[in-house]
Amino acid sequence: MTGRWYLLSGALLLLIILAAGCTSLSVGTVTYGNGNLTIGIAGPASPQDIGVQVTVYAVDEYSQHVLFTTGTTATLTGGETTVEIPAQLSPGKYKVYVYLIRDGERETAVIRDITV
Repeated sequence: MTGRWYLLSGALLLLIILAAGCTSLSVGTVTYGNGNLTIGIAGPASPQDIGVQVTVYAVDEYSQHVLFTTGTTATLTGGETTVEIPAQLSPGKYKVYVYLIRDGERETAVIRDITV
């Protein structure tokens, strides 16, 4: 009976771990081109609306300063969804802070460095 219990417990734990990955949001690559920031977002397979907030900082040798903050909504349908944010960036280095908001709560926050 003890062997079955360990097997059942292990299978249940694996199922919980796999299910947890299905409900989390994550930010993939962030790129800039053609006047848009392009952000890859991965989420659950079932359709879900989320908020995407972006703050862009210009970076020079000794400091950084906020250029703008903007946001949009996106509908995730499984796999990776691409979100485009209009932005006019001059050549230089930037930090892009991306916040994903679900049900009014900030769920994921990442910082990506990009060079234009």
